[in-house]
Amino acid sequence: MRRALVAAGLSGLLLSACSVGTPPDDGGPVAGMTVQDDDGLNGAVLPTPYAASDVPLTDTEGGKQALDTVTADAGDELTLVFFGYTHCPDICQIVMADIASALTRLDDDERERIGMTFVTTDPARDDEATLRAYLDRFDPSFGGLTGPLPRIVEVGHSLGVAIEKGEKMPSGGYEVNHGTQVVGLLPDGTAPVVWTEGTGPDRIAQDLQAILADGVPEVSGS
Repeated sequence: MRRALVAAGLSGLLLSACSVGTPPDDGGPVAGMTVQDDDGLNGAVLPTPYAASDVPLTDTEGGKQALDTVTADAGDELTLVFFGYTHCPDICQIVMADIASALTRLDDDERERIGMTFVTTDPARDDEATLRAYLDRFDPSFGGLTGPLPRIVEVGHSLGVAIEKGEKMPSGGYEVNHGTQVVGLLPDGTAPVVWTEGTGPDRIAQDLQAILADGVPEVSGS
């Protein structure tokens, strides 16, 4: 039953066109998802974790980095991963602000054990310098990745994040449709926990503290 509930929730994560505002919910446990469990987290713990891709992308310093090793390479215990783009006028900025706010709720020791990586879904406009300037507005410690769009789509798919180029807008730009969930990535390259758009920063912070203290809860696959 629990597997069915989680699968139903994740399959309901619609592609979001970031040029069209989708207001967050009231900060409930997981927006748009109903998961009945007693694992104590506000996010959804997956019965079968995602396995991050080993396809290399380019970081904001011009180096190569694959998501399956980003947490271990940084010496972190968990990395929050979000796919978005710098020209997104609303949703991406809201989610990124929520992540930054959540991390400020941790003490210094906890904060040093958590990483954050932003993967652009719009590499045609988001080069390394553009990503770095964007991320510095939220937290200079945040990492960013770009690269050829087919690679980014493949990497997103490995974490359950769909990506596609949307319609051209009257302004001359275009929409980029992508999943808006935040994925929690462990040092072994697996991603067992997901927070969807609308999960408030206080709830994310609670989950991060719980994971740092006790690890990600194990859930039954049945």
